[in-house]
Formats: sequence, C-alpha cells, structure tokens
Amino acid sequence: MVKTALVIIDMLNTYDHEDADVLLPSVRQALPAVVDLLEQARERCLPVIYANDNFGKWRSHHGEILDAALAGPHAELVEPLRPDEASYFIVKARHSVFYETPLTYLLGTLGVDHLVLCGQVTEQCVLYSALDAHIRHLAVTIASDAVAHIHQDLADAALRMIETNMGARILPGAHALD
Repeated sequence: MVKTALVIIDMLNTYDHEDADVLLPSVRQALPAVVDLLEQARERCLPVIYANDNFGKWRSHHGEILDAALAGPHAELVEPLRPDEASYFIVKARHSVFYETPLTYLLGTLGVDHLVLCGQVTEQCVLYSALDAHIRHLAVTIASDAVAHIHQDLADAALRMIETNMGARILPGAHALD
C-alpha cells in the first residue's frame, strides 16, 4: 500500500532576497492551493513535512525560522501555513530537501513511498527535490497550482522534465493527494 506525505518547500520565508519581487506574485497565486493541500493532508492524517531553508543562519531551528517569517513584511503568506504539533520540520541548506538532511531516514521510519511536493521555487528547489526523490525510488507528484516560480519559462520546463524524465505526476493540488 502506498503511503503519501506532503512536503512543503521553503514557504516559511521572509522574502528578503534578490528575487523576492519577481517571486512574490507567483507565491500569492500558489498560496491558496498550498493551504488547501495542507488542509487535505491534515484531514487525511497524512504526514506533513516542512522542508525549509535556514537562510544561512546555522544556529537556527524551525521555531526561529517561523518566527522570522511571521515577523517579516509578508507574514500574510506564512500565517496560513503555520505548522501544527503533528508536522515534521527539516532544515535544509541547499536546493534539494534531501541534500544533507535526515529526510530519507524520516521517510523510511514513516513508511512513506510517495511524496507530494509543493512550495517554491519550481525551477530550483522543487526540481532538485523531485530528482532526488526519483533517484531514491520514491513516487513523486507535483501539485502544479501549488508551486511558485521566479521564471515562468524555466518553471514550465522544470515541470516537463519532472514528468517526462522522472515519471512524476503533475496534477492540480485538488487531485495531488489522490
């Protein structure tokens, strides 16, 4: 039997970076679908895993990352995604949710073999995370309306590569957990 987990990538964000102005409209567009996926996963008692960049703050933990994002100028993009007590949290330093993190071990202990990925940025962290999941023989679904991009053309190409080269499903968030 397939066990699914929802992975929310880099959505706890202060948007204090070079590409923020270009990224923010896409985040605003994707946010309702991410929130809907989060609610669906919680209702179905599926594991919810936040995989979030530490923004180079090597002494930070998930509470500090969340607090910084909620104190930032775009807290309205973070508040609806606030982790609950049942959520898991992986701090990452690079693009992939797997790179130098305990995610593979966590998924094994949870018996997860299918990931639904959402978050940001489609042409970077989502792409590299999907590839790393694929090489670990995990099934992948990308919630196409629940991912945000900096460059639309690269995001479209990334989704095509994920689907074609990795055999992932690309579905709207409403059907991604099915």
